[in-house]
Amino acid sequence: MSTEEPEADVAGPGMLLTDGALGPLRRMLPAASGLRMAASLAGQPVTLARRGLGLAGELARIGVGSSEVAPHPKDKRYVHPAWSSNPLLRRLVQAHIAASGTAADLVEDAGLDWADHERIQFAVGNLSDALAPSNSLLNPVAWRAAVDSRGASIVRGIRRLVGDMATAPRVPSMVEPGAFTVGEDVACTPGAVVLRTPVFELIQYLPATERVREIPLLLVPSTINKYYVADLAPGRSIVENLVASGQQVFLMSWRNPEAEHAAWDLDAYGQAILDAMDACERITRTRSTSLMAFCSGGMITAMLLAHLAAIGAQERVESVTFAVTVLDQHKAGTTGALMDRATARSAVEASEKKSYLDGRTMAEVFAWLRPNDLIWSYWVDNYLRGEPPEAFDILFWNADTTRMTAGLHRDLIDIAQRNALVTPGAATMLGTPVDLSKVDRPSYVIAGIADHLCAWQSCYRTTQLLGGESRFVLSTSGHIASLVNPTDNPKSTFRVSGPDAAVPTPPEPEGWLSVAGTVQGSWWPDHVAWLAERSGATVDAPPELGGRGLHAVAPAPGEYVFAR
Repeated sequence: MSTEEPEADVAGPGMLLTDGALGPLRRMLPAASGLRMAASLAGQPVTLARRGLGLAGELARIGVGSSEVAPHPKDKRYVHPAWSSNPLLRRLVQAHIAASGTAADLVEDAGLDWADHERIQFAVGNLSDALAPSNSLLNPVAWRAAVDSRGASIVRGIRRLVGDMATAPRVPSMVEPGAFTVGEDVACTPGAVVLRTPVFELIQYLPATERVREIPLLLVPSTINKYYVADLAPGRSIVENLVASGQQVFLMSWRNPEAEHAAWDLDAYGQAILDAMDACERITRTRSTSLMAFCSGGMITAMLLAHLAAIGAQERVESVTFAVTVLDQHKAGTTGALMDRATARSAVEASEKKSYLDGRTMAEVFAWLRPNDLIWSYWVDNYLRGEPPEAFDILFWNADTTRMTAGLHRDLIDIAQRNALVTPGAATMLGTPVDLSKVDRPSYVIAGIADHLCAWQSCYRTTQLLGGESRFVLSTSGHIASLVNPTDNPKSTFRVSGPDAAVPTPPEPEGWLSVAGTVQGSWWPDHVAWLAERSGATVDAPPELGGRGLHAVAPAPGEYVFAR
């Protein structure tokens, strides 16, 4: 497992929230930071001359065919043999690599402070990616497609381009709208809605074993996307895996809010989790619940745990699992760099004007975080080759966007901009000060080594904020692929610091990495075993879903998940 992932490539959840309101273009044009970079380089004429002469010399070697510049072996953009065999194409690639490298070097030479460096580095990187020769009509795959289809690929590509740019998100389609059907291909684990409130539906899943764990497990999804990232296609579903292991599983499906729900804030969503816990305990006749929370749902869950600790009721939570959740946002990639007070205020005002944050804009922002993978590769396939994108359940889920209420957006921006959760009392939940050090529940914390949204180092700091014992697991892949980690994937590995969850975790992520061992396979079985030890005795599976006045009102996946 590689650990050489530059933190500067990580965006951070706070940045996603600001760009979701203001759009990603502001990051492409960092005017003030650009002026400071220009001023700094103007005072370094020797450095500028050295870089300029170095680039000129390399371009000369490229021109005469003696340059050794070559794409990285893992760069998928230039796998076609024509990029290396055709003299013109080879020189174009070499010139682009040389110019991009010089631009990146100048950013480092400028000696900017951290915030300006992050802004400029992001803008330069995106410009470099956009100008890659592979994105132009010179791409040999475009020629081949045009020849083989007698020009039909060009017509298809233009038609797709016009269609994609006509409506938000204005990025290449990553999956066809009809590639999957919710309730049939994804979100299809058997269950029923046993509670519906204005804020959420509570789904109880049908047991798959004769005996189940006594303590129910409640899944709290992110408030930014639909819940079924936890219940993708059969064999790739976290919910399915948990049910098969004998857990009693419940899941919250957030309502896709309209303008009338603008006032729903952190307290409203925290109370919703409490309401779901009440229902779980009522149905299963228990006094406690285990929680598994994802991304922004994890932040709300952590704050709710602090509230329960403050009122002496945290025994209601048996254990908690945080999946790709950032609580400490200090230098979480470009978040701190891009979220100054003026930007945060503008983002909040933009969402208040609409009453919500538009999920389609969020999808556009998300795509620009990894432009080579999520923009330009689809640009080549969809428009230059005129081919439809392949069906992929994660990208289908990602395209099934949701809105976020203006109230919740305001509160999450405030938490991120002040990094309020690291200071006791700096934030509140349901009227009580938040002090995460008072939370003594055992926690299982999951992060992805290549997560470009929630840096694993930032996720790791959760283990230091909470007061109870923590087990930190570092999965392969990125933000979502690290979670969708089925047991039959032969390439899966994860890192963990020993089998004993009670062993104290080192204060710094680098210290943890130095002692963590690598385990072959998915982290799912490890989590199941950890959870089973904290889920009470086994009891007979319930004969029906619901109970004690809470009855099935609709089959899973419910109604809220279909709101577009």
